[in-house]
Amino acid sequence: MRRLSLIILFSILVIANAAAQSGRHMKNPPPTPPPPPPPPQESLSSESATPSLAPSIGGALPGDLMDRQLKSIDNTSFRLADFKGKVIVVNVWATWCGPCRREVPDYEKVRKEFAGREVEFIALTTEDPVAAAGKVQKFVREFNFGFLIGWADRDTARILMNGRGAIPQTLVIGSDGTIVNHWTGYSPSQSRDRLRGAIERALADLKAEKSAGFAQ
Repeated sequence: MRRLSLIILFSILVIANAAAQSGRHMKNPPPTPPPPPPPPQESLSSESATPSLAPSIGGALPGDLMDRQLKSIDNTSFRLADFKGKVIVVNVWATWCGPCRREVPDYEKVRKEFAGREVEFIALTTEDPVAAAGKVQKFVREFNFGFLIGWADRDTARILMNGRGAIPQTLVIGSDGTIVNHWTGYSPSQSRDRLRGAIERALADLKAEKSAGFAQ
């Protein structure tokens, strides 16, 4: 009987202790985790605040881009605006770009076809002018690259390439600064004819403008 009483007393103590622990948990729940921090606001950096890139075909290149000083590989400088009144071909390229290397011989053939006509051929490399100077000079010699070769700083490349990272890219710009054609990539069967056709259209527009000017 005494043993039964001890068992009952022990059971009562265990139940009472469990109830006390439960009560403490109910009275002191764990703190609620803090809410997640709000997402960071998009900063208006100079790049994100810069208005829109190159226009689509038929639009005009921004005036500040036309007037921007570009450094050539012989350490002189030029502006696209220096060739106002001419058709301008701009090729964005790099020595490490395989399609660019295959494209240059084709484009050189087109350049020679238009020698002596009102067309300026410009190739702007996206490489670093300090680190890549030797590689670019070597490339130009090996490929007999007869374009006016210059460096495209990050902002200039971003605008000309319309924010697209792939190269090569080619723009044909009319004598009035409007974009006649703009394409990305190189096609062995199409790029040369595409370049030739875009130049011919731009030269035809130039001839029509001159004729209209003489008529007035």
